[in-house]
Amino acid sequence: MMTKILESAKSDHSSSPLRRDVKSLGQLLGNVLVQQGGQALLDKVEKIREMTKSLRNNDELTYQELKNEIASLKHPERQQVIRAFAVYFHLVNIAEQNHRIRRRREYQFKDGHQPGSLEYTVTQFKENGIDADIIKNVIEKLSMELIITAHPTEATRRSVLEIHKRIALLLHQLDQTVLTPREREELNEKLFNEITILWQTDELRDRKPTVMDEVANGLYYFDETLFEVLPQIHHELEETLQEHYSAEDWHVPNILRFGSWIGGDRDGNPNVTPALTWETLKKHRKLVLRKYHTSLTNLMKQMSQSSKQVAISKELTDSIHEELSILKDGEQWKIEHEAYRCKMAIMLKKLERVGKPKEGYQSSEEFLEDLQLIKRSLLGHSPDGFRLKSLDQLIRQVELFGFHLATLDIRNHSGDHEAAITEIFHSVNLAADYSRLDEEEKVELLGKVLQDPRPLLLPFAEDYSKETSQMIDVFRMINKAHEEFGDRSIEVYLVSMTESVSDLLEVLVLAKEAGVYRLHADGRVECKLNVAPLLETIDDLVSGPAIMKKLFSMDFYQQQLKQHGNVQEIMLGYSDGSKDGGTLTANWKLYKAQQEIHEVADQYNVRLKFFHGRGGSLGRGGGPLYRSILSQPAETLGDGFKITEQGEVLSSRYSLYDIAYRSLEQATSTMLSSAANASTDAQQNDSRTKAWEDVMEGISSASLRKYQELVFNDPDFLTYFKQATPLPELGSLNIGSRPMSRKGSERFEDLRAIPWVFAWTQSRQLLPAWYAAGTGLQRYMENNEQLNLLQQMYNDWPFFRSTIDNLQMALMKADLTAAREYTAMVNDQEMAKRIFSEIENEYHRTTESILLITQQDHLMDQLPNIKESIRLRNPYVDPLSFLQVELISKLREDEQLDEDLLREALLTINGIAAGLRNTG
Repeated sequence: MMTKILESAKSDHSSSPLRRDVKSLGQLLGNVLVQQGGQALLDKVEKIREMTKSLRNNDELTYQELKNEIASLKHPERQQVIRAFAVYFHLVNIAEQNHRIRRRREYQFKDGHQPGSLEYTVTQFKENGIDADIIKNVIEKLSMELIITAHPTEATRRSVLEIHKRIALLLHQLDQTVLTPREREELNEKLFNEITILWQTDELRDRKPTVMDEVANGLYYFDETLFEVLPQIHHELEETLQEHYSAEDWHVPNILRFGSWIGGDRDGNPNVTPALTWETLKKHRKLVLRKYHTSLTNLMKQMSQSSKQVAISKELTDSIHEELSILKDGEQWKIEHEAYRCKMAIMLKKLERVGKPKEGYQSSEEFLEDLQLIKRSLLGHSPDGFRLKSLDQLIRQVELFGFHLATLDIRNHSGDHEAAITEIFHSVNLAADYSRLDEEEKVELLGKVLQDPRPLLLPFAEDYSKETSQMIDVFRMINKAHEEFGDRSIEVYLVSMTESVSDLLEVLVLAKEAGVYRLHADGRVECKLNVAPLLETIDDLVSGPAIMKKLFSMDFYQQQLKQHGNVQEIMLGYSDGSKDGGTLTANWKLYKAQQEIHEVADQYNVRLKFFHGRGGSLGRGGGPLYRSILSQPAETLGDGFKITEQGEVLSSRYSLYDIAYRSLEQATSTMLSSAANASTDAQQNDSRTKAWEDVMEGISSASLRKYQELVFNDPDFLTYFKQATPLPELGSLNIGSRPMSRKGSERFEDLRAIPWVFAWTQSRQLLPAWYAAGTGLQRYMENNEQLNLLQQMYNDWPFFRSTIDNLQMALMKADLTAAREYTAMVNDQEMAKRIFSEIENEYHRTTESILLITQQDHLMDQLPNIKESIRLRNPYVDPLSFLQVELISKLREDEQLDEDLLREALLTINGIAAGLRNTG
């Protein structure tokens, strides 16, 4: 089944095991198709596959034959054909993941240092003469937080992901060299069974997920891999530094953390209520306490040391006697001289009663102190070099995850805060209509309120509208969460669509009324919430530095910043900026905004933590995590940063331990390397960098004009977008709890960036990821001198290289032959041809420009592994694209909804997402 994909694959040795796995899985799928659908099904799939492959040779006759073949398919055979191609892509994805694990192990077996590994990075530090003091200074300040977001554009069901994981583990077991023939046969039988189960499992959700479903999906990855991987990354870095810089005593602080938006992101999602956020926090705590209980139970089995054999510390034995009353009769450890087990029996009981006075732990710090107490006693009677890794790992886990597991960010739209403040101010005669005041009047009034300790709120909920009451309840919930789950449970409040200073001060006023922000009689400010602007649009990014300058100049704002170590968090939105101005302009404006805000912060001795709101797809700032880090201005990494991890990348990065480790290892290594090099390299002050930035400014301006000519100035564009993509059908896919547009509006401005990108990806045009870049680049390629400068920028400037590489990946994944099919769904064919011709011309213009800059013959020649994967996938996505056009055309023609047609159309959407490995 589909094994001829291998014929065109390169014969290099490194990929031969991958080709073997793909071939094996393809054959097993073929067997499943014959058993489940008969030989005729396999023959039909093979026929369509061969015809699609021929299209790559510009065979016009085969093109018409393929169209006829697809048009002749009828339900249920058509559904089986769609599923055959979709399941095949799932299996290829699993094989590629397994190959990544295999390559990592090959490096380890050969005692080599895989590029991007922690060992490789620290070795490079040593070879380049970077001394220990620089590294210590970097890791003391540096931090990276990865935030799982409430954008679950993962189109694959959890049940299907579980099958994927089982298949991946079986492939991994088949790599063992000491298997007997019988063992190998049994593993292949299990593989066949799992592929059969995959074929018999429904890929589509029968309902939209609730927010709590999404919370459970996010927690799944903490449970499966992240709880174990994060401490291991820190341990490995510590061990590696100790090995190469042995004169120092290394303790790596907690530089890598995970957080979440899921259950806290209220922007545009009415389902996220204060009560639901509270329930989310409870789910987080329940999971982390269960993980600690399991780890401590396992540790208890291991630590059988007896006070008859070793000298247990007095502080440990005293603590046992002090707390023994917590345990009821029969709960004490029966062997008194096994002191560690006696102590842990008490600790397990205290974990079960967290929050109960005198019975349970009141904070994770108390639990951590007990673990440190055990460690001190253990080291007192252990030989030099003795380390109990399981105890160290649990200590690190408590430091990382506390009793809250993952810090939950709260996000809401600036307009909702303004509406609540308007009503509150009106009710106490502070302003008849706050919303109609100009910005200076708003800032002056908000400042007075924040510097006055008296409360504003009326005593009864019925005094306010439902919306304002719920907004007040959000902040009361935050205050309660700090008391119940600790200050780390909720640290940041993000303000979407921040356009002015008042947008942030409004949040502080609401926090003040709930007791989260407090002004004491002596003028001292206490604030447990870092209020962070989210700069999303091109205009907001440009005005961002002025907004922050005004904020930093306010004494009372500086006082609340001191509560957070003089660190201001600022989120940068990649999605809306790209939607408004194109990916090239958006990336450049983001880069410049960071530099300019960083300069402003320096003037006020404020440290910045930039929060990069990247999507998983290329059209929303996506790409490999390590490349995201490389593309930032080096000087902005020093105080730590955050990056979103969208729902669509979670399964590919974090469902398997080895893949999760490799993803986080690369990201951590890149972060360390970039920050350390920035400390020793004056490149950012180099005059040539200023020249490069001037060039980028011109390229960006030309690109922005080109993008907006089509997207905003062409009156037919929005019609083309809605009709030439499966946008209307995406709402039926049940992939997320949020609506596709804000306020249920049909306006382009209110359309969320996720369905915008998802629809373009499905139609194979991937327009948001590359459109208008070619026009911008060609503006600066009029002679050889200019071209040479762009080539130098690509070789020496990480930001420009990352931008160009993401562009060429998007161009490689796009397929205009398949994309042209979607224009048939547009009612006005003359308009469709005109707009598609414009897209096609810009595609070729961008491709030509990038090939000149990168000095390649073909796109992605310098990234052969990724190129080969894309090249081999694209032809097998084509049948799904052709079928999607056929099905959606019929759906839109029929006045009455045909459920079978809709289901088949949704199956093509799932299949294309799996084939391209991108959604929204």
